[in-house]
Formats: sequence, C-alpha cells, structure tokens
Amino acid sequence: MHGEYKVPGGKLVVVDVDVVDGVLRHARVAGDFFLEPDEALDAVNGALEGAPADTDAAGLAARIEAALPEGTVMYGLTAEGIGIAVRRALAHATDWTDYDWQLVHEGPQPPALHMALDEVLTAEVAAGRRPPTLRVWEWASPAVIIGSFQSLRNEVDAEGARRHGVDVVRRISGGGAMFVEPGNTITYSLSVPEALVQGLSFQDSYAYLDDWVLGALGDMGIRAWYQPLNDIATDQGKIAGAAQKRIVGPDGAPGAVLHHVTMAYDIDADKMLEVLRIGKEKLSDKGTKSAKKRVDPLRRQTGLPREAVIGRMVDSFRARYGLTQGKVTDGELARAQELATSKFTAPEWVARVP
Repeated sequence: MHGEYKVPGGKLVVVDVDVVDGVLRHARVAGDFFLEPDEALDAVNGALEGAPADTDAAGLAARIEAALPEGTVMYGLTAEGIGIAVRRALAHATDWTDYDWQLVHEGPQPPALHMALDEVLTAEVAAGRRPPTLRVWEWASPAVIIGSFQSLRNEVDAEGARRHGVDVVRRISGGGAMFVEPGNTITYSLSVPEALVQGLSFQDSYAYLDDWVLGALGDMGIRAWYQPLNDIATDQGKIAGAAQKRIVGPDGAPGAVLHHVTMAYDIDADKMLEVLRIGKEKLSDKGTKSAKKRVDPLRRQTGLPREAVIGRMVDSFRARYGLTQGKVTDGELARAQELATSKFTAPEWVARVP
C-alpha cells in the first residue's frame, strides 16, 4: 500500500507498507524532507515494523519518536506526518494529482444561491457525476453567512443588517459568522472526493486542504500559516476562515467533502461591527481586544487588485495540480435555484437555531 502526505508548511512524506497478519511489515519511508543522522531513517522504518495495523497516527508517531537516535533533527518532517502518511496508505487515500480538476468562476450571484451551489456541486462530486471542483465565488450583494449551528440572534444584529441592506444566510457547514461585501471578499469552495482526505483526522484535513493557498500567498510575498482549527493567519492578523461539510455518497458509498474559505481582501470594519455581534469571549481566545484587529485585509498586504490576487491563486493551483475551465451545468443550476428558494431563504432554515 502506498500513501503520501504533504506536511503543512513542510515536505512530502511517502510511505509504502504491507499488512501481514494484522501488523505492518516492510515499511519504507521516503520523501524530499531533511533528516539527520542518516541512520534515523532506518530507525523510523524499524519503529513501524510490527505495529498493529489499526494503530492511529498519534500512536505511530509515539513509536517513531521513541526509536529515533538521540540528537535526531527533522526538517520539513514530523513523526506525526509519517504516521498520517501510513494511515493514508492503509486507507487507500488518493492524491491531488490523481484527479482532473475543474475551475468554476462565474458572474455575481445572490448569497442564497451560493449556499445552494455548494450543496449541489458537492453532492454531484459525491455521486461521481462531477470532477473535483474549485469554485471561486462572486457576490451580487453584501451578506452575513452564519454557521450551521450558530444562533441567529446571538450572531447578527438584525437592525444593523437591515440598515445596511445585508442579506443573512445560513450555510450547511459549521464554524463562525462571516461578513462579506462584493469587491471586498475572496471566497472559494473545494468540492473533493472523500478519498482525498482518507486517513486524515478532521483537523488534519483542514490543514491539508488549505496547504495550496498558503503556497499561493507565499508566492505573493505573504507568510501565512494554518491556525487550528479553521483559520489562515499572518503576523499581521487573521486573513481567512475555513469551514467543512461531509456529504455522503449514494446508498452510503464514500462521499465528498465541501471545504470553503472566505478571505478578507478589504473590509469595512465599522460596518461589520454594526452587523455582527462579536462577543468578548470570542475575541479573548484570539488574543485581541478589538474585532477590527482580528482580520487584516489582503489588499494592504499584497498591494494587488482583487482580481490579480484571485488570478494568482488560480494559477498556483493549476501549476500544482492541473485545472481546466468548467461551468455549472444547466441541471445543477436549476437544482441550486430550487434549493435557494425552498431551503436557503426559508425562515425555517435561516432561523433554525433562533
């Protein structure tokens, strides 16, 4: 069995391993990482030999760390990363380059339709009728998007939203509220087969699916990193938040993962504070006293127009994994429009957690 894992901010780890009588045999770890001394690699392989095949990534990492020679130095590599690569091998996980990726980037659309398109396109990937898709959103109007489990009244100032003409919608994924305005926000979705994240914990899947955009930001001169569980941050502040939803396949078959990210290109912080209710408790765990300091726009950090930032992100994805231009089909759009009306603008959904 063969597994690969790109350590977030690090290097690629490749594992080939057999399972004989319920234990790992003939484990061979490789990759473009740096490891000293040379015999440390033999120690890693030896630590995996004979491990029960159901050992989780943390357990495998503990075996590896206990076996490493004193003074071992790993660069671009972690014991946990090796453990994850082993778990991905055992789960028969796929890799980004195993797929023909499609880009969907269409004109401005209403917030409720964006919510519906996420659900419809990911369900199509789960059913095998659509290739893995990167969808870049364009907003037709300002909006607050609240997480699936958030309280509407606790998160949104209804009077402030009405005063500023801000639509309030609820997405199918968890996580926190996002304030978006056309031209000031960069939002994208990844609809991917579940096999791409097999062997990863829920938290690890966030880092794995965010890794490409960290590289794209780095190419624009921004040193960004994944901040558990679902933020992308720089030394200037948070610039993005991610959320996920798993969608099962037909008849319980392996499904697909929706991973969407909203990035602050520019932001009207005063308006945001009049629309969102941002509690002191939420700010305290971010190490800041001011909501205005929590999000640092990409416009200031890059000096680039929004369209140029999006273009560079798409080019970076294409260079890594390949990407062809696609579109939402007529059938997908019809289903999304129906869902936008029947679900995503319905009070029963928007206020399902009052």
